[in-house]
Amino acid sequence: MRSIALIDVNNFYVSCERVFNPKLINIPVVVLSNNDGCAVARSNEVKALGVGMGAPWFKFADLAKQHGIKALSSNYALYADMSNRVMNILREFSPDQEVYSIDESFLELTAFKSLDLINYGQQMRKRVLKWTGLPVCVGIASTKTLSKLANHCAKKRSEFNGVCNFNAMPVIELDNLLGQIGVGEIWGVGRKLAPKLQALGYNTVLDLKRADANALRQQFSVVMQKTIHELNGIVCIEMEEIAPPKKQIVSSRSFGHAVYDYNSLSESITLYMSRAAEKLRKQQSFAGSVYVFIRTSEFKPNQPYYSNGMTLPMPSPTDDTRQLANVALWGLKQIFKPNFKYAKAGVMLSELVPSAGVQTDLFSQVQVSPKSNALMAAMDKINRKMGKEAVKLASEGFTRPWKMKQENMSPSYTTKWEDLPEVN
Repeated sequence: MRSIALIDVNNFYVSCERVFNPKLINIPVVVLSNNDGCAVARSNEVKALGVGMGAPWFKFADLAKQHGIKALSSNYALYADMSNRVMNILREFSPDQEVYSIDESFLELTAFKSLDLINYGQQMRKRVLKWTGLPVCVGIASTKTLSKLANHCAKKRSEFNGVCNFNAMPVIELDNLLGQIGVGEIWGVGRKLAPKLQALGYNTVLDLKRADANALRQQFSVVMQKTIHELNGIVCIEMEEIAPPKKQIVSSRSFGHAVYDYNSLSESITLYMSRAAEKLRKQQSFAGSVYVFIRTSEFKPNQPYYSNGMTLPMPSPTDDTRQLANVALWGLKQIFKPNFKYAKAGVMLSELVPSAGVQTDLFSQVQVSPKSNALMAAMDKINRKMGKEAVKLASEGFTRPWKMKQENMSPSYTTKWEDLPEVN
């Protein structure tokens, strides 16, 4: 029988904050989204107070004062670094790994069938906790969909002590367990499809497992058919050790303060394009077109609303930040209108093609050159070694009064020398 493990960090953002600030343990903590707008992570104490995921934080100001809720800005550098550390540790337990998200990883364990996989899962938990301070749970099953459910049980049911192996359960025991889990907990079902399935009489995971896969494919989609097959132990979703290249790359942010002038907008567009182009090169792709957009706030009816965007083809596909930024800024000039309070801007790279063997235009004066490739490679190498934006385009600006609000951000404990934690 195939064995696939899903390892998930418990309440990842909050756990990262508590690792470096133990005073937050047992304290209600919420991590906020860009510009400190909405709750994107909540400690169990905050969940118990009724604060929902994505809740606008200003609505809970009184509740925060009443219960002493600690609100923190998202610390993306810290979370990314801690995620990399966890994934590197897990890679030592299996050479076949799929990093599914910042806090989740699949491991192929079929070749380790001679081992006690529950004990093996406990070894993973102990090592991650010892080396990073982060708590994880492990779910093991014959398919990825089932391993997600096994992880849910490992997290929610104390009798499993953080590791749940569906493959070690008799069929009757497993079905009894699946009959106690709501259909909305299934990977790919969630809140949107759950009501529709419940209306048809499928209330639990076991109900859907016993459903007619072909009939539900007609009512929903082939994804539902695959989900039912996976619940029955038939592998339909394979491991992806290397993430497939993205078909589009988007970089955008809401501003911390309203932006009125063209120069501030051009700085933000250049910055976002620089980040998008870096991701483009990382997946070894070239972009054939650029989309640039700007808009005012849709939540202020007393102010005039304006939103516009433009798609621009590149003369030749490229990954050169300078060329991409120039095209985006030309588009910005066409859509910019004065006397508006702009709240957000962004860019999107589309028509992505592999950089190897890219088809160029014989008559275009803008071609891929060895100097361009060398310059971009040097920029990326310096920024990886010396820190983000060590080398950048001058048109990105320096003061950035429009940058997003992060008024309650914790130090970058693991990525900045000046923020290294001190032990007294």
